[in-house]
Amino acid sequence: MSVVESIFRVFLIGLIFGAGLPALFALGLRLWANGYNADGTVTSHNPALKALGAVLFVFVSLAIIVGILWITRQTIYYHFDVKIFPFGYK
Repeated sequence: MSVVESIFRVFLIGLIFGAGLPALFALGLRLWANGYNADGTVTSHNPALKALGAVLFVFVSLAIIVGILWITRQTIYYHFDVKIFPFGYK
């Protein structure tokens, strides 16, 4: 793997997690708040959009939890002898 390819991969992953997850969270908020107006009045709700917003919240939450577990996998393995992921251990 060349240096340029490595830099591109790091850039792409950073772009996905650095901008992609917050964008999905913002989209989830927008879908969840469907039917609420800026002045506080409520118009008709669409339950499918609210459910899609909840799915996006769950996806973003799981991505954050998996990221934290991935970062701390060696420490968890060292202290508790638990392999969370079946790979990535030295």
